[in-house]
Amino acid sequence: MPDSLTQLEERRSQARLGGGERRIDAQHAKGKLTARERLDVLLDEGSFEELDMFVEHNCTDFGMESQIIPGDGVVTGSGTINGRLVFVFSQDFTVFGGSLSERHAQKICKIMDMALKVGAPVIGLNDSGGARIQEGVASLGGYAEVFQRNVLASGVVPQLSLVMGPCAGGAVYSPAMTDFIFMVKDSSYMFVTGPDVVKTVTNEVVSQEDLGGAVTHTTKSSVADCAFENDIEALLAARDLMGFLPASNRSGLPQRASGDPFDRLEPSLDTLIPPSPNQPYDMHELIGKMVDEGEFFEIQPAHAGNIITGFGRIEGRPVGIVANQPMVLAGCLDINASKKAARFVRFCDAFEIPIVTFVDVPGFLPGVAQEHSGIIKHGAKLLFAYAEATVPKITVITRKAYGGAYDVMASKHLRGDLNYAWPTAEIAVMGAKGAVEIIFRGKSADEIAERTAQYERRFANPFVAASKGFIDEVIMPHSTRRRVALGLRKLRGKQLQNPWKKHDNIPL
Repeated sequence: MPDSLTQLEERRSQARLGGGERRIDAQHAKGKLTARERLDVLLDEGSFEELDMFVEHNCTDFGMESQIIPGDGVVTGSGTINGRLVFVFSQDFTVFGGSLSERHAQKICKIMDMALKVGAPVIGLNDSGGARIQEGVASLGGYAEVFQRNVLASGVVPQLSLVMGPCAGGAVYSPAMTDFIFMVKDSSYMFVTGPDVVKTVTNEVVSQEDLGGAVTHTTKSSVADCAFENDIEALLAARDLMGFLPASNRSGLPQRASGDPFDRLEPSLDTLIPPSPNQPYDMHELIGKMVDEGEFFEIQPAHAGNIITGFGRIEGRPVGIVANQPMVLAGCLDINASKKAARFVRFCDAFEIPIVTFVDVPGFLPGVAQEHSGIIKHGAKLLFAYAEATVPKITVITRKAYGGAYDVMASKHLRGDLNYAWPTAEIAVMGAKGAVEIIFRGKSADEIAERTAQYERRFANPFVAASKGFIDEVIMPHSTRRRVALGLRKLRGKQLQNPWKKHDNIPL
């Protein structure tokens, strides 16, 4: 073999070693994969093509000129997931703790620029101690360059962040601006300031896990979408998620063959709604029976459980699903549920993914805490998201649709394309008892009971709304999948544009 080829192989071998065997062993001892091992799991076998393997940092301060490792702490390039192109970067904690330098940032920016040019998703595997202190403001400038590209790519190509180790300080803002964040339990964390700084400034004592671990961010803060037990689970879930997403906002939806008949009937749905209006049922059952092969990828399953968001397929084509969950807070909309669903609806609209909404909502959650925390403005986010969405929108009201929450949940008045109701639907300003107690204030208990029964007969059904054209059809529950599938077929050619604007001013 010529010397030049031998030299190339030696350089490649050195670059692939990253920080060396000792640090690789330390990474494995923590139960974590290395940067390259993660890419092997994420991407189709043999598909990864690396760029900038030999890039080196340009820092000469603090003795850094004698500490040069090819690649500079991040592996970048492209590959395929189920044959579809994606661009990736994977930070290497074995090299300077994965810290971001100016050249490290340039490598990330290069693949983000390429992804925007060709229209392909960007997946970032984050495992970094933050900015490289030895480089000072140059590393901060590198972060800002990445942030700018996150913003430009938003709504153009899907962006997924997998936080698989530390992510602190300015480093957290790049994942925060991507579409989805996955975390790994007990080995990844995100925070602006760490436990030591928190203790110094506020005198609060908190662990890294409690402050910014995967469980914290998927249950309390909603910063992250899903938490997984280990690196491999997170990476395989990322592969699953990418199968639901288009390559870009102009590429059209991915399709896959499905043997699940579009007109499959589900007789069990006819008895899903309990006889008592106050008795809950699990909306996951309806979703599972409506989508292809029962496959549903839920987003933020551990946060705001009173609303369900996620992706499924009908006739092999992706749909976004939003559904009230009667099992949690009776399906009421509160601040967390409104924000969760609004962000999901806006993502679907940005990437032309049709939205199917299942409604069983008794209203907005009452309470001083909700009002003082801004339920009005947060609830308006969901209203705004549905109202501005131009993708196909199909709504099915299964039981309660009361008050303003009826309007918000993809009603006909917010340009819903097809609005269906089950015979069990109750569409009204409020529940019968509350309405009667207001209308007939001061009446006896017997008269209130009589008037309540009368109100229920008159309004606790879908036919008043149907008579006004607010409901397109009252359908049998067992035919829901067929109706939704046919509706989506009809709406594939839908064209709707909002008035020209630089951008809207959603109530943030």
